[in-house]
Amino acid sequence: MLCFITFRSWRAVVVAIVPLVITSILCEALMVMLGIGVKVATLPVTALGVGIGVDYALYLLSVQLTLQRQGLSLEEAYRDALNFTGKVIALIGVTLAAAVMTWAWSPIKFQADMGILLTFMFVWNMLGALVLIPALSHFLLRRVELRQPEDQLQPSATQTPDETSLLQS
Repeated sequence: MLCFITFRSWRAVVVAIVPLVITSILCEALMVMLGIGVKVATLPVTALGVGIGVDYALYLLSVQLTLQRQGLSLEEAYRDALNFTGKVIALIGVTLAAAVMTWAWSPIKFQADMGILLTFMFVWNMLGALVLIPALSHFLLRRVELRQPEDQLQPSATQTPDETSLLQS
């Protein structure tokens, strides 16, 4: 719902959510493989991983959609968004994954399991944002409604002459 309010497009919501859904499903599979159950203690950890993934999607998509609405093609908008935020997303993803990966060697089983789980989620969310968002955008966000800059807005019939002159100056 918040993604829909932010992007004002159901297609953009799908582009943002699909990588998160895939990561969540893969995370649950990893939890089964490691014998980690869904418990009160593991829920905040998985929520953290999903939250980071939402951030990655919001960073990238908000810049991409803004550029597309300004008239750039999808390819140009994605390239510019990747230059602007993609490097930061990759840096954050690798840094967070490297930091929590060290937990895997902890003698405390819970901490070791959570280190593996978070590393997995940080890396997959990063890859999802950098790879799946442009792939899904190709199919769902090819045409984005252009927005007129405020200085080019046409005066409405309900505006007084003073308001109209303010818009034109």
